[in-house]
Amino acid sequence: MTDISASSFVRQDLVAERAAPAKTTGFIGFLRTRLLNSPGNILLTILGLLLAWYIVIPAIKFLLVDAIWTGKDRTACLAEKAGHEVGACWPYIQAKLTQLIYGFYPEAHRWRVNLTYGLGAALLLPLLMPRLPAKALNSGLFFFAFPVVAFFLLHGGGIAGFGMSWTAGLFELFEQSIGGAGDLLVNLSKSSAIAPLLWVLGKLLVLVGLLIHWLIFPLTWLRDQLQASSAPVWGDFLLTAVIVSAVLFVLGGGMRTGHRALIGSLLTFAGIAAGIKLMGLDRGGFPIVDTRLWGGLLVTLVIAITGIVASMPIGIALALGRRSTIPLIRIFSIAFIEFWRGVPLITVLFFATYMLPLFVPGNFAVDGLLRALIGVAIFTGAYMAEVIRGGLAAVARGQAEAASALGLSWWKTTSLIVLPQALRYVIPGIVNSFISLFKDTSLVSIVALFDLLGSLRASFSDPNWSTPTTAFTGFAFAGMIYFVFCFGMSRYSLFVENRLNAHRRH
Repeated sequence: MTDISASSFVRQDLVAERAAPAKTTGFIGFLRTRLLNSPGNILLTILGLLLAWYIVIPAIKFLLVDAIWTGKDRTACLAEKAGHEVGACWPYIQAKLTQLIYGFYPEAHRWRVNLTYGLGAALLLPLLMPRLPAKALNSGLFFFAFPVVAFFLLHGGGIAGFGMSWTAGLFELFEQSIGGAGDLLVNLSKSSAIAPLLWVLGKLLVLVGLLIHWLIFPLTWLRDQLQASSAPVWGDFLLTAVIVSAVLFVLGGGMRTGHRALIGSLLTFAGIAAGIKLMGLDRGGFPIVDTRLWGGLLVTLVIAITGIVASMPIGIALALGRRSTIPLIRIFSIAFIEFWRGVPLITVLFFATYMLPLFVPGNFAVDGLLRALIGVAIFTGAYMAEVIRGGLAAVARGQAEAASALGLSWWKTTSLIVLPQALRYVIPGIVNSFISLFKDTSLVSIVALFDLLGSLRASFSDPNWSTPTTAFTGFAFAGMIYFVFCFGMSRYSLFVENRLNAHRRH
């Protein structure tokens, strides 16, 4: 055999040096790996640069470089006065800023709007910070106490009664509606081809209304006695607190465990009493500011926040109802969702503004802004129902089966297991609906409500600021406000989504 020496496998000369690897970090690396790494990306980069050159740079030039920053009237924003090409007219925004924020809200009472903004921010920011404690108390204050306080701060007025009076008034309104419908049918029977049927139905409704009248007579008598007393608000408040606390004490377990519910109820009523006293609601409260004077960012935020908060429970209820095994609930939910999703928001606003008053008793007036809020909440709730239904469908069937095997009821299974997972899955869709609602608030200007864009368009009619760039400046400013709110919601939803889905990341 031929001997093979070890030197046959050892290289005798050095290997030539290789070129250094391409840099993948820093600005040069970013250009090489992200913008210029393929013919397609090179083309897109060139198109992006052209787009920035023809759109972004002129916009910056208009808003900042060529902008006019000081002035007292329109002459400061004219090219003849400035001596060069004029950009944005920011003195116009400075002059109209209060109108864009408050609308025609009386200047002497704008501190009430500012206080409402401050209270809302002070309660909302702790809710958005995951590490802060007392989330349950904070949520209760923001979703239940703050809307009541905000209403009396913004609208003004006081209260003439409390729970007992309100309950009696609600039942009395129901009784009047039933009786009024019966009288209407009886009158229609005089000139109808089906007169006997209408007469019978009318008389039946009249009898039902009379029966309700006698059933609620003790409650209305008690209401009248309270109103005739020297302190109707506090007497009604004390009686309501006693009744509600006693009911919660019994439902909470009586002498064994009901003391916790009793203490919570008493503390809640103590807080309500402090709010009534501080705001003087038992003495008429603040001066009333009609909602027709509201406008600008105030109306935009009121409609958007109310729609967002109200649409969630409506959407959850409709989504669960659409999946219900009870035919009546399922059919009603499907019909409700498909009806409101089948009409545009403008139609809903027209219906709520001009037709809703026709369906309520003549002695019951519904405020114009409240009608728009009802329409927006119902419309958004129907869309929210389909988003949440998609999340419910994404939850594995075994989750509910496992909960059933453990003996959990349907309510506990839905609220503790199924619904939290479903909402986690559809966070992007929910926030997308919120962003869409915030932008759609501009449609309320069609029904004579001056939101941010409505107040902006109204300010264009001022001849003191009529310049070629006034409209562009105003719409640019409004666009910035909308972008800040919508972009903030988008980024926070991304943060929440990443935090809740941390267990899915590898």
